[in-house]
Amino acid sequence: MNESTVSHLSADQAAELTAASFPQALQELKDLVAIPGIAWPSFDQSHVERSAEAVAELARAAGFETVEIHRVSTTDEGKPVTGAPAVIARIPAPEGAPTVLLYAHHDVQPPQDRALWDTEPFVATEKNGRLYGRGTADDKAGIMVHLAAVRALREHFQGALPLGITLFVEGEEEAGSPTFRPFLEEHAAELRGDAIIVADSSNWVVGTPALTTSLRGLVDGTVTVRVAEHASHSGMFGGPVLDALTVLGRVIASLHTPEGDVAIEGLQTASSTSSLVYQEEDFRRDAGLLETSRLAGTGSLTDRLWLKPALSVIGVDGPSVETASNTLINEARAKLSLRIAPGQDPEKALEALRAHVEGLDIFGAEIRFERGEAGQPFQTETVKPYARIALASLTDAFGTEAVEIGMGGSIPFIADLTEVYPDAEILVTGVEDPDTRAHSANESLDLGDFQKAICAEILMLSRIAEGEGFAESE
Repeated sequence: MNESTVSHLSADQAAELTAASFPQALQELKDLVAIPGIAWPSFDQSHVERSAEAVAELARAAGFETVEIHRVSTTDEGKPVTGAPAVIARIPAPEGAPTVLLYAHHDVQPPQDRALWDTEPFVATEKNGRLYGRGTADDKAGIMVHLAAVRALREHFQGALPLGITLFVEGEEEAGSPTFRPFLEEHAAELRGDAIIVADSSNWVVGTPALTTSLRGLVDGTVTVRVAEHASHSGMFGGPVLDALTVLGRVIASLHTPEGDVAIEGLQTASSTSSLVYQEEDFRRDAGLLETSRLAGTGSLTDRLWLKPALSVIGVDGPSVETASNTLINEARAKLSLRIAPGQDPEKALEALRAHVEGLDIFGAEIRFERGEAGQPFQTETVKPYARIALASLTDAFGTEAVEIGMGGSIPFIADLTEVYPDAEILVTGVEDPDTRAHSANESLDLGDFQKAICAEILMLSRIAEGEGFAESE
């Protein structure tokens, strides 16, 4: 299809369509937020089922011709695993037209400590231009951006869309998407698209749209330190013997340079091409740092966040302070989480981390590293036609020049999409912003950006239908 066969949709028309349908989209988002669909095994999985059914019903109402809920069964270390419910909805493409796959996820993070929330986590609450509640931004707003855009396009084109649309809303992303790859392989033909829009990222700031062009990968593992066959009395043996927690502390201290950069040989840093500046005062506010806390690492803030490795200790096993006794602990362990730069091979990063940890000699203690999960980083080029369309559409919808950003976080399943669909362009968009607090208490969504994100996707889809000539003419 090209511009002569597809009715051109202007930015003003897209804005009018969005404004007319926005109250409905907002109410539907509030209804989705009310469903506490947490895909972790320790939570009630009936809510995840309800969440999938609600998304499926919304897809039917939006005009998708086929709507189905699927699960896959696989094995993990020999044990059978059944995935969470995922929705696949389709509108077939006319002859010769492209197909776009729209991805989002309907599961959410646990609410954590209720006392930290200013509102009820599963009651969407409007306040000062933002919508508060678990999943408002991550990622139920992504679902509604897709559905509202499709609904508006069907209205504009009087029910006959000039391109194919496949909606894929999975239900276990916050649990690590454990069955994502088997699901993708089982439904590869149904989910194939010329472009894939992943609505699960962030904008630069409120009012400034962004296309995420790089994501750090993620590997993790557990360090176990053992100094003796058993625990012993600290008064009788302390002095000549360092307890396991003290040795573990030295292991952890070895992971960074005095400046705070990661001190693991063999890890890569990606090349910087961004001119964006993240002001330190803004970063400190967004991160909630104490006034006395100094920033770690070297280089620009965007490089440290997007292009360099970052290593965190995310868990430690040891006696609690409340039940501690005067005992020399003989064994302790910690879980390490390592974000890796775009272009870094996860297996090589894991091996580098293992070699560093197990190569330490701290008073002869036994130090072991057990590898965990590994997720590929992501990087794309914005000279490609659909990426150019996405940037132009974001700019027109927001009225502000769209920027290209990296993300310090990881979306490991994107690597699966690139492997299964190597010819598809992957466009990572989103509705979050630095104030969103995804995964934290008081998660929220800027309602103005939510409306503009819908408008931007309407433009993206209509312009993709017009063909690559549109991107070249821009």
